[in-house]
Amino acid sequence: MKTRIELAKAGTITREVTQTAEAECVDAGQLAQDIALGRAVIARNAGRRREIPPLGIGRGLRTKVNANIGTSRDRDSLDEEKSKLDLLLKYGADAVMDLSTGGRIRELRGLILDGYPFCFGTVPIYEAAVGAAERHGSIRKMSADDLFSAIERHAAEGVDFVTVHAGITRKAVERLKSEGRVLDVVSRGGSFLFEWMVFNDRENPLYEDYGRLLEIARRYDLTLSLGDAMRPGCIEDATDRAQIEELLVLGELRDAALDAGVQVIIEGPGHVPLNQVELNIRVQKEICKGAPFYVLGPLVTDIGVGYDHIAGAIGGAIAGAAGADFLCYLTPSEHIRLPDLADVKEGLIASKIAAHAADLAKGLPLAMEKDKKMARMRKALDWEGMIGLSFDPEKVRDYRSAIPPSEKEVCSMCGPFCAIRTAERALKGK
Repeated sequence: MKTRIELAKAGTITREVTQTAEAECVDAGQLAQDIALGRAVIARNAGRRREIPPLGIGRGLRTKVNANIGTSRDRDSLDEEKSKLDLLLKYGADAVMDLSTGGRIRELRGLILDGYPFCFGTVPIYEAAVGAAERHGSIRKMSADDLFSAIERHAAEGVDFVTVHAGITRKAVERLKSEGRVLDVVSRGGSFLFEWMVFNDRENPLYEDYGRLLEIARRYDLTLSLGDAMRPGCIEDATDRAQIEELLVLGELRDAALDAGVQVIIEGPGHVPLNQVELNIRVQKEICKGAPFYVLGPLVTDIGVGYDHIAGAIGGAIAGAAGADFLCYLTPSEHIRLPDLADVKEGLIASKIAAHAADLAKGLPLAMEKDKKMARMRKALDWEGMIGLSFDPEKVRDYRSAIPPSEKEVCSMCGPFCAIRTAERALKGK
């Protein structure tokens, strides 16, 4: 069976390429060419049990938003996670990742795959590491086979994309041990591999046996999201040698994946000051030859604790405008606790606003049309139209009814002195 990249290289315009192009209002031939060159992906497992709409990520396409959910040893409630999924579906998440590190991990994965139309991603090392800790008392005793088996199990069950930290190498470990940084490794999956490599004195199996990883991915047309184990976890570490060296390795791995017919996304920082966000995107796009870029935020300050969804949305809007293709949401509870329903909603909407702002900056027609429509509704004082087009109609309606206006056409801030109505009256000479 040929993969999407191989079909695109052969000039074949598949049904899912056509579907994606129609949904994005782009040319199907151009999209196929971008897939062939590794500048765009359609993240959908070839063996999916449930049919879902294809999700295009990359050059010329709408900036997508991913939302993370998942259980932990401290909180394991499938009902709560299901409520989060229902909320994410309602408010329009493009993709969902399960980051569970405890509880009924496989059961939750099955719930998402069978019950929701999301593009779905996982981090298989979480399950492999948790299993090793339960069986042997330590993550350090995880075997390479444990890790590859987890990846293949997720792929076989229908997961669309997986984060794999294949770019952290022994060279990077030794440099970090000798030079250090303020926050050594803040990627959870990256820290698992870091500990394993240090205490077993071995190379990262995902890097050492990358061919095995590519074989698995090719079999299921699984998209690899090449994780940034060395992403900066604070502003002081941003754009340092550890981060850039790993990015260089990821660029090489991207090339090998493209040659093997495997789709790849590159993951990025992290904590980055405002003046370095665009630089990070441009460097990644150059090193990785235009591969889709998936960013966590980035957060533009370290002290936004409790409001990290805002810090991340600021960075995400700038990153998206500069060329990032996929934003991972952050919630107000980032760095503090497992998010609740309110956190999930706030995080998703903040990231969707950032993605839309980025698409406006990119000049994407779909985004521009929405803002034009909203402007005309405001001109007409069409409150129902404005409410319906907003990111959170319920909240807008609640705000409007909480302090009702004296006249239904206006709002309670301006009342009879509404600027739009005043200007229109003057122009009409009334």
